[in-house]
Amino acid sequence: MNAKPEAKPLNRPKPPGKLKHYLTAAFILILVWGSAVQSKADWGKLIEGAPNMLELLKEMFPPNWGYFDNIVTAMLETIRMALIGTTFGAILAIPVALLCAGNLSRTAWIYQPFRFVLNLVRTIPDLLLAAIFVAVFGLGPLPGMLALSIFSFGLIGKLTYEALETIDHGPLEAMTSVGASSGQRIIFGVIPQIQAHFMSYVLYTFEINVRAAAVLGLVGAGGIGHYYEVTLGFFEYDKTCMIILFTLAVVLIIDYLSTKLRERLL
Repeated sequence: MNAKPEAKPLNRPKPPGKLKHYLTAAFILILVWGSAVQSKADWGKLIEGAPNMLELLKEMFPPNWGYFDNIVTAMLETIRMALIGTTFGAILAIPVALLCAGNLSRTAWIYQPFRFVLNLVRTIPDLLLAAIFVAVFGLGPLPGMLALSIFSFGLIGKLTYEALETIDHGPLEAMTSVGASSGQRIIFGVIPQIQAHFMSYVLYTFEINVRAAAVLGLVGAGGIGHYYEVTLGFFEYDKTCMIILFTLAVVLIIDYLSTKLRERLL
């Protein structure tokens, strides 16, 4: 009788060995240690200064609740700055995102320069932008709104064009086959697929801008940040604590509302 051929073992991929994990962990530890050395991090000074940190916390509590009336107007100004900056940035981001999407602008010499612009905008910190605009336009909320507009433009534009590159091309091809123009393809084929994501990005950017606008006053760009500078400068830490708690409450409310809106949109 003919013997049955022996079954060949399956070539299954071997799981990564422990040595690979040890080398990765060692590399991370060396990287952290090297960063600490180069940045001159001193754990001794951190431990030595811990009592001073606790003393500062003691001076912040209880917060000065009577200071609440002084900062309501500034907080409303902060929210308005974030709202206007987000709106203007979102409007500017729409055409640029369409030009950055490689599946819509198929020529590299079109979308690469616009992508470079978005990268350049996101490189500049919003606090630095606010300081530049304060030097140009003077103190007040206008420099803060301009800084947040540019920041929002870079962030929303980046997220939107990446989402545009993942859309379904079936509707676009169908519209092209019946003679639709480029504008019609964008309005009826692209926007319906991206509008929910776009609104989600706008709401997310608004949350970030409320937090960012709270510190732009440190460079004279208006908002609640001015009161941070004043209270810290005069060592009135109980008032600073009141500002922090008020800002936290506003951020939590905005975060809750924007989360509910995103759930409805998506």
